[in-house]
Parts: sequence; C-alpha cells; structure tokens
Amino acid sequence: MQFNRKGISDDELIALYKSIITPRLVEEKMLILLRQGKISKWFSGIGQEAISVGVGEGLDQDEYILPMHRNLGVFTSKNLPLNRLFAQFQGKSNGFTKGRDRSFHFGTQEHHIVGMISHLGPQLGVADGIALANKLKDNKKITAVFTGDGGASEGDFHEALNVAAVWDLPVIFVIENNGYGLSTPSSEQFRCKQFADKGIGYGMDAYTIDGNNILEVYSAVKDLKKQMSENPKPVILECMSFRMRGHEEASGTKYVPEELMEMWAKKDPVENYEFFLIKDGLIDEATIAVLKKEIKAEIDSAWEIADNEPKIESTPEKELADIYQSYNAELIAPSTNKSEKRLIDAISDGLRQSMQKYDNLIIMGQDIADYGGVFKITDGFLEEFGRERVRNTPICESAIISAALGLSINGYKSVVEMQFADFVTSGFNPIINNLAKTHYRWGENADVVVRMPTGAGVGAGPFHSQSNEAWFTHTPGLKVVYPAFPEDAKGLLNASINDPNPVMYFEHKALYRSLNEPVSDDYFTTEIGRANVIKEGNQVSIITYGMGVHWALEVLRNNPEISADLIDLRTLIPLDKECISASVKKTGKAIVLHEDCMIGGFGADIAAILADEYFEYLDAPVKRSASMDTPVPFAYELEDNFLAKARFEMQLKDLLAY
Repeated sequence: MQFNRKGISDDELIALYKSIITPRLVEEKMLILLRQGKISKWFSGIGQEAISVGVGEGLDQDEYILPMHRNLGVFTSKNLPLNRLFAQFQGKSNGFTKGRDRSFHFGTQEHHIVGMISHLGPQLGVADGIALANKLKDNKKITAVFTGDGGASEGDFHEALNVAAVWDLPVIFVIENNGYGLSTPSSEQFRCKQFADKGIGYGMDAYTIDGNNILEVYSAVKDLKKQMSENPKPVILECMSFRMRGHEEASGTKYVPEELMEMWAKKDPVENYEFFLIKDGLIDEATIAVLKKEIKAEIDSAWEIADNEPKIESTPEKELADIYQSYNAELIAPSTNKSEKRLIDAISDGLRQSMQKYDNLIIMGQDIADYGGVFKITDGFLEEFGRERVRNTPICESAIISAALGLSINGYKSVVEMQFADFVTSGFNPIINNLAKTHYRWGENADVVVRMPTGAGVGAGPFHSQSNEAWFTHTPGLKVVYPAFPEDAKGLLNASINDPNPVMYFEHKALYRSLNEPVSDDYFTTEIGRANVIKEGNQVSIITYGMGVHWALEVLRNNPEISADLIDLRTLIPLDKECISASVKKTGKAIVLHEDCMIGGFGADIAAILADEYFEYLDAPVKRSASMDTPVPFAYELEDNFLAKARFEMQLKDLLAY
C-alpha cells in the first residue's frame, strides 16, 4: 500500500493514527462484551476504519455526516463522549435514544451526525435536504452520507443522487464497496464494473479510491470539500474495502472464499498505516504501545461509567410525551375582514401567507413552480418567492420527503405537495420510519407538512381517489389534519406549518372548487386537535370529517326531525376525545361516518374507543358508515355506489330506531 502525504504535516499524520486506532480498539472491547452478553448486537467495521475516519477527519466538525452501522470511526472522529456512546449500546438513559433504539440508529445535533434507520436508503435523501439548507444559507459547508453495496441497490439511491445532481447540492455520496450486501456478492447486486460508473448517468463526478488507505481517503475528502465549497455539486466517492467480519457478528463469514479473506487481511488499514509511520520514522513501537495503553484506559473508564449507570426506567407518560416536540401553539383568531373563498383559494391563501411569515419555509412538489401545481394552488408563487423556495421536483416522492427532513434538521421548514394523496405510497417509508419516529428516537423534530389532495367523487378511478388517512393515524409521531371547510382549511394549514412536528394535511379534491364561504383575509390559525360541533341535538352523535361532514349536513337538511350532534373532527391525530365523549354521553347513540373503506378505516378506532370507554352511556351499538371494501371505481355510477353516502341516511335512521 502506497501512502502519499500530499503536504500533510507530521502532526496531522500522528493525529490520524490516533483517530484510526481508536475505533479499532473500541471494537475489540465491544466484541469481548458481546460474547459476555453485555451488549446485544454488533456490526463490525474492522477493516474499513480508514473510510469512516478519513471522511470524519476530512470534514469540519460542524459539517453533517450521515453514517451507517459500520462507521464507528465517524462517531469517534466527531468526538462523541465514549461513555454516552457505550450507554447507547447498553440502552441506558444517558445514551442518545433513551433506550428507544440501538447501536448507531441515532443522531446528535451537537456533533452534526444523523444516524441511519434500518431501511438504509432514506438517509441519502436526508443528506440532500441538509445540503440544500447549506446551499440556501451559502455557508460553504458540505455534507457526507454513507451507503454500501446493498443500500446502493435501493430506489432511494437513484432518487437521492438524481435530486442532488439536478439541484447541484454539495453532497459527497460515500459508497463503501466492501464486496457484499450481507451475504450477497456485488456481482449479484449490480452489473457495472464500479459504483463510480454510475456517476455519468447522473451527470456528476465520480471517483474510485483505495478505501483502506487513510491518507487517500482523507486527502480526497479535503480536496473535494475545497472544490465543492466554491462550486456546489454532488460527487460519488467509491471507497474500495472489505468487510472482514460478518454483516453482524451472528452472521459469520462462511460465504466468503478463504483466499479473499487472506488477500484483504494483508490490506488491513490500521496495520499498513502503522507500518508506514514506523518506516518513515514518525512513530516507534514504544510510542504505539503508550498510545494504545492510554486509549484502552479511556475506553475502559468510559465503559465503567456507562456500565454503572442504572438500568433505564420510564413511565407511559414520559414515553408519550416524547412522541412530539412540545411547543407553544400561538392561536391567532380570524379577523372580521373576510371575503368569499373556495376551499382551494383558502389553502392557497394560507400557504402564501405562511411563506411570507417564514422566510425559511420551502415548498417542494411536482409541477408546483412555473405550472402552479396540477390544482393551481401555488399559481403565482414562483414570481413572488423565487425558484429557491418554490421548488419543482423530479418524480421521486421518497427522496423529496427525506430531503424535507434534512431541511428541518438544518433549520428550515418545508411543505411537500403530493400531487395526489395516492402517490404517497412512493414516499411511505420516509414518512412512517423517519418523519414519524425521529423525535421519539433521538429528540430531533421533523418540521414538515405533507399536503395530500385526497378523496373520490371526481371520477378519477383507483389511483387518484383513495382515502388513505388511516395509513397515517396508525403511526405514532404523525399528526393528521383533515378540514372540511375553507376557513378551517386556511387556519389549520397555517397551524400545521407553525407546528414543528410532521403533519399529514388532507385536502378533499371534490371540495376544492365546489365549496365556498367567508374566510378571513388576514393570517390566522386554528387549533390542531380541536373538533368543531357544527350542529347540536340530543338523539344521536354523528362523528365525521372531510366530505362526510357535507354528506351528513345534506341528510340532516332533508330530515329536519332528526336532532343530532354533528361533530367535524377536523384533526384525526391528535383526536379530540373530550368533544366526542361529551356528545355521546348526552345523546347515547353514535354513528361514525367517513369516506374511507370500512375495514381498516379510522372509524374503527373511534368505535373501539366508544365501546371501551363509554359503553355505559350507550343506548345502541356504535354504528359505522363507510365506503365499500373495494378499490375506488372509475365510472360515476359505480363510484356513487361505492361511497358511504349511498348508505348513510338509511344507517342513521336504523340507529335511531334501535
């Protein structure tokens, strides 16, 4: 192995040696502790330390790195206190996730690290968002994100690299080519000769370097940082290396040919660099022994501190309190200065006024800039706010939602428009596993609103008409907002953007231009989590939201003899249980109405709550009125029969007659 100093000082060379032997010595300790049952799992980076350390030391301490589970050297290079790192491995309260996640599945703003989730790919898009924030700030900072043979096969890899290239984002995509994705060799992962060959397809520079040579990695990162700081653009940095131990310790390496292990053992990054320093007279065996003794003592002391910490304790109240970031919701009442607005106008008005209020608010989506969005909600926004803040995106929902999280991590707010709520399936993973869980896992908020044009009634068929709000009400960490009227739509959108937590904001397409009412022209907010009683009565409680509100209003207009409480939930999560319970205690009967299908619909949760907690107040079984358990059909005749509206009036009257 040839080491080229490239003007690196003696002190830097020695410092790099300390940096590369630290993760190796930590690992040696962890492997012993794993066998003793004192930690539960370990993903070894032995043989790959030069990549983690070279990247970590090549960037500034305040530049974000997004590592994976074999990048211990990133964490040690970023100077994380070892006792906290060990507490993390043990699931202690002083760890970075309070025992809620394991190993390196965490981040820390203090050290500018954003850890992975097990799905690997989404962190690439998160890096895009962090880099976009850096570019908007013009702070000359770059971002580095890691992936490997397996992760580079995911769709998120393509999406993230494509977005980074289109937007000229200063990201180094570090690909650790270690020959395998768990046990699957690279020959079964991709057909190109090198990962760097992919660069031409994305229109970005790409380099292949010796990932076991710390000076080559360190120098490459320093050089790239200098170039990218002045000329922002993404780069692929493929680092050739090898995984000397199993994917994780329980996996073993029986699937690896013995001659391959022997070849790479000769390329050990620590031993080869150590030999280079000795040969050049920069260090000797005695100094090495002293250094290792000092680092081992530091490791042992840090482990003892973590090990002596008490086992973690918590309460349901503490766990629930950490689902969302707490904040003081400023409620601004609507003014009397009102004009008639359709639902679509009210949403556009709220979004525009929020953009005016927050100069760090970015909106992203397909065709939202010059075209103004398929529903024209952002028409004129490009001229007012500019292309940096009103961003057309490629068709890559996963990368854009991940980028929204990255923007939040780096100090921005974002609103992401799904062109249709149905298309959110392409971005499901980052919503469910990253936006929703981030605050609970490591205390970082996700200041993201995902706008969801939803619902049937427009003859759009099974891919543009789904009611999919229940997918998200079943995921702790998300808030789900679903207004039925223009004024609520504006106030709740403003409140959702104010909220530092992730909000899924549903807008019914059939109501966009068919419904209007007086709406405050000035900026105002409506409280999230507060239902609205639209009509009051004493015979039955109708609990609904979205289009269901208007179906219920029509039935009540046609049947004035029915005395009903009509509750518009407005927000599904958090749910206004107090409003529901007060109404049901008064009327003794309840019907839950929604456009979604019966099986799996949110009404099932409400019905279960009523049966479980308010059974003694009920004079009849809780009734659910929902659409058929089929996909949404295209033909209007079939769609009308599919929707709950076709059956609601009869079901309501049957309940009243019980």
